[in-house]
Amino acid sequence: MGGTEEDVLAGVGPRLRALRRARGTTLADLATETGLTASTLSRLENGKLRPTLEQLLPLARAHGVPLDDLVAAPPTGDPRIHLRPVRRFGLTVVPLTRRAGGVQAYKVVYPPAGRAATMRLQTHDGYEWFYVLNGDVRFVLGEREFLLGAGEAAEFDTRVPHWIGSAGSRPAELLTLFGAQGERAHLSSAAH
Repeated sequence: MGGTEEDVLAGVGPRLRALRRARGTTLADLATETGLTASTLSRLENGKLRPTLEQLLPLARAHGVPLDDLVAAPPTGDPRIHLRPVRRFGLTVVPLTRRAGGVQAYKVVYPPAGRAATMRLQTHDGYEWFYVLNGDVRFVLGEREFLLGAGEAAEFDTRVPHWIGSAGSRPAELLTLFGAQGERAHLSSAAH
């Protein structure tokens, strides 16, 4: 390996230690969170063990930072996020952030009313916030139902059963923010 790569790897340990301490997390807590042993984490932080990708991925996730931050990858010079829409369960989902962990932002386009999957209330840990960019939205939260139009927003505890869909003959476009639990629940299972 060249000197530059050695320098990059040598800097990983101190960055890992600083991130863990900034979170106020013990090695034992981090071990539980990542599946790595406390001994391995200690050796990584002290530079006595060369990090592998299999070790760095859960650490980046646990600390809520991109992998590039752990290895201090040189900046690419292009801060733009390349939007790649994904179609899931009749929705078009456009990720607007690329940071691992933490709050994620998405533009979500719901098909016109009557064209979406049947209404199925969901619950999961976390909070969700959405802002209606275009169209009309039908929002069911527990026993209550709301109609929201462009320029309106809602924030709610996602442990309350909920569902979101278009309320009109046009697609509804929303800007949505949620954490990892919401991302898994809404983008991995049936649509809201």
